Amino acid sequence: MTFARAFAPATVANVGVGFDILGMAVQGAGDTVEVEMRAEPGVVIESIVGDGGRLPLDPEKNTAAVAANAVLKQIGAGQGVIIRLHKGLPLNSGLGSSAASGVAAAVAVNALFGSLLPKVALLSACLEGEARVSGYHADNAGPSLLGGITLITGTDITQIYHLPVPEDLELALVTPAVDVPTAQARAVLPKSISLHQMVEQTAAVARLVDALYRGDIAAMGAAMEQDRVVEPARAHLMPFLGEVRIAAKEAGACGLVISGAGPTLCAICNSPHIAARVAQRMKEVYDEQGIVSSVQHTRVDRYGAQVELLEA
Repeated sequence: MTFARAFAPATVANVGVGFDILGMAVQGAGDTVEVEMRAEPGVVIESIVGDGGRLPLDPEKNTAAVAANAVLKQIGAGQGVIIRLHKGLPLNSGLGSSAASGVAAAVAVNALFGSLLPKVALLSACLEGEARVSGYHADNAGPSLLGGITLITGTDITQIYHLPVPEDLELALVTPAVDVPTAQARAVLPKSISLHQMVEQTAAVARLVDALYRGDIAAMGAAMEQDRVVEPARAHLMPFLGEVRIAAKEAGACGLVISGAGPTLCAICNSPHIAARVAQRMKEVYDEQGIVSSVQHTRVDRYGAQVELLEA
C-alpha cells in the first residue's frame, strides 16, 4: 500500500504593511500530513497529533480534510483517503497554522494519486480549507504552497507573484504563549480608513517592494514597520509589542512586525549573528514579564510544500 507524506512551512502573513496581499514562507517549523488510500470515497481523519486535542476530527470542519476533499473532487477520484495530521505549528500563533495543514493535505493527496495536478493548481483546494477558519484569502496558503515572498492580488494562481528575497535576509521570530484567534484579530480592524491613511499605506507597500527588488534589508525593515492601519488596531492584543520592538532593534534588527494575526512577532535582520542575538533578546523581554515564549532564528523558505511517497 502506498502512502504520501507532505510538509508545509509556516508563514508570516502581511509582512507588516501588506494586509492580506503579502506573505512570506519561513524555514523550520510547519505541519506534516500523511495520507493513505481507502476504497470508500471521502476523507477520514484517523489522528491528529500536536494540537492538544483542540482540532476537530470532523472532516467538514478540519482544514486539512476540507483541502484534501477538494483535491479529490478536482481530480475526479473515485476513492477516498485517510489522513494523519502532525501539527508542528501552534494554533492561533500568527504562523499560518490552519493554512499549513490544508496545504500539506492538498499536496499529499495529489501525490498519492500520481501528481495529476501541477503544484500551482492546488491553490484553490488549499483556500477551501483555509476559508473554514479565517476567510478566503491567500496570504498564508500562497507562500506555504509555493515558497518565497509573495504578492497576492487575488485568489487565483495567476494573481500571485513571487517577489525577490534579499540574499542576506535573516529572520528572528518570537511566539509568546498567548492565544490570538484570527477571528478576534480581524474583528478589531477598522471598517473604513481615511484617504490620508490609504495614501500612507500604499506608499509603504511600494517602498517595501522597492526594497526587496534592490535587496536593501534595512529599507525593507523600515518599510514593514510603516503600517498605520492594522497594527494600531491589533497592538493591544500583542503583549509588550513596544518593548519587544525596542529590544529587537537595540540588538540590531532592521525592523519588527506582527506575524499575521499574531501574537508571533517577526524581526528582520541582515546577518545570522544579529538574528540569533535578536531572538535571544526578544525572549528575555517575555521572560522578564513572566510570559513563556519560544524563539527561532530562520530564513525565508524558497520552496514551499514538499512531498514524499512511501511504501508500506
